[in-house]
Amino acid sequence: MNFTLDDKVREMSSESITLSRRQFVKQAIFGLGSFVFLPFYRLAPFTQFPLADQLGRVNVGMAEVRNRPDADSAIVGKVYQEAVVPWMREVVGRRPLRINQRWVETSEGFIWTPYLQPVKNLSNTPVAKLPDTSLGLGMWGEVTQPYVDLILDNPPARAPWLKENQSPRLYYTQVLWIDQIKQDQQGQVWYLVNERFGYGDIFWARAEAFRPVSQDEIAPIHPEVEGKRIVVNTTYQTLSCFEDKQEVYFARVSTGIQFDMYGNRTKQWATPLGVLPIWRKLVSVHMSGGTTGGGYDLPGVSWTSLFNGNGIAIHSTYWHNNFGEESSHGCVNAAPEDAKWIFRWTNPVVSYDPGDLTVGLPGGTLVEVVE
Repeated sequence: MNFTLDDKVREMSSESITLSRRQFVKQAIFGLGSFVFLPFYRLAPFTQFPLADQLGRVNVGMAEVRNRPDADSAIVGKVYQEAVVPWMREVVGRRPLRINQRWVETSEGFIWTPYLQPVKNLSNTPVAKLPDTSLGLGMWGEVTQPYVDLILDNPPARAPWLKENQSPRLYYTQVLWIDQIKQDQQGQVWYLVNERFGYGDIFWARAEAFRPVSQDEIAPIHPEVEGKRIVVNTTYQTLSCFEDKQEVYFARVSTGIQFDMYGNRTKQWATPLGVLPIWRKLVSVHMSGGTTGGGYDLPGVSWTSLFNGNGIAIHSTYWHNNFGEESSHGCVNAAPEDAKWIFRWTNPVVSYDPGDLTVGLPGGTLVEVVE
């Protein structure tokens, strides 16, 4: 799957936010008994993940497991989307006609690395109290498990991804806003999870799957340095951060697809060349766009830095692990840790509260896209 931001970042209006809150209050008043007695654990069963420090989540419909890190070696098994496998080590192998030659060794054999999202299974102690912010009680929370199942609190579903998904989930490294805490009769603690910039869908999810994002980890990196700039190379699929002439950070990325299936150049999804400043940054945002049959709708895309008026951004990517190859619809896909570093290092500086900032010209750090 290849997704990026379209020409518009969807934002909930203040009216829709108010409506959602009113709906929640109404449901809380009239449905309190059902919340207390409803066996939530039956709706979102606890998932047992493999016991390993590093895991991989299958992010495609099916991935073949081979006996060697070679596309022509024998197939010894198959794993399907959402399966979680032990990630023993990553090696260089052979995958003809592709740039990525990396393979993951699992307990059953080798899987081509782009088919696995690197994940961990880390449980967290739920917070007892939410901090007070400019938008009321709430905090940013990052998913630290391969995935966590969701229960929609305010049906019917609004977002396209949710309408098409009977078992909604959030995935490792996604960041969303948490603004309520509940405990059921089984002693399970639940967080109310939502998006500040989305369609208004609100979910309950198990609290231990979320790590509170601290203010310190959003603090700017080298804020005193002038002359910062970013160079994205679409030929080599790389991103470099410079302070004057010194390269201080390097990452493999995935830019927009420049050629169609026949090898012809296309401008539809190519990342635009040129030099533009970062004009908006968001801790988390809902990304949506495309056309019927070829569209995309993604909640909780974290560490987003927009540098193009048509919605092109550098952002975290949890739906593929194909960095080093063109894989997007125009944006610069980056691994979560890379997108976060870039978010903190670039200007403008965004505070934890509210986690979103838009600036006018001349804008922030310049992003130069070259080929």
